[in-house]
Amino acid sequence: MKVFINPGHDQKYDSGAVNPNTGLRECDVAAEVGALVVDYLEAAGCECQIMQSDNLAPTPAGRSEYANRQGPTVTETANDWGADIFVSIHCNAANTTAQGTEVECYGSGTGEQLAQCIQSQIVDSIGTTDRGVKYMPQLLVLKYTDMPAVLVEMAFIDNDDDAELLAGKQDEFARAIARGVTDYEQMI
Repeated sequence: MKVFINPGHDQKYDSGAVNPNTGLRECDVAAEVGALVVDYLEAAGCECQIMQSDNLAPTPAGRSEYANRQGPTVTETANDWGADIFVSIHCNAANTTAQGTEVECYGSGTGEQLAQCIQSQIVDSIGTTDRGVKYMPQLLVLKYTDMPAVLVEMAFIDNDDDAELLAGKQDEFARAIARGVTDYEQMI
């Protein structure tokens, strides 16, 4: 199976959410976890490609500030490579009190199955609050991909308890995401 991994945001242009007390940045956590997911999936026999960029989709509405960036977008790269599945890795943020894991998908079907596999693995192995699988058809990385795609919100980086998990359990998050992908592979 060909798995495209997209660590969320960009270490140069858009760090994503940041913990207000520790300075932990979403882009850094996502990059580390994404690299580990690739290692685990390749060890399990998957072919992987990884790309971290905030240049997500071709000419999407509302993102004209990225139009001058060179090179293909994340979704174009995944589509051109012929990925079987797409996994975008993120940290959530809200109000410093929200906690937990959710996995977002475009709609029902195979994307929802992939989302549920990853959601279950993270919640069961790390013990995060189960916020469930959510439908988010407006998300660019879900809308513009040709394959089943999910966006994993591992935990809330602006909540100090969740941020501690994100800083200290990156390997556990990566293992859980990889196991979710291989669980899905066995289902299809």
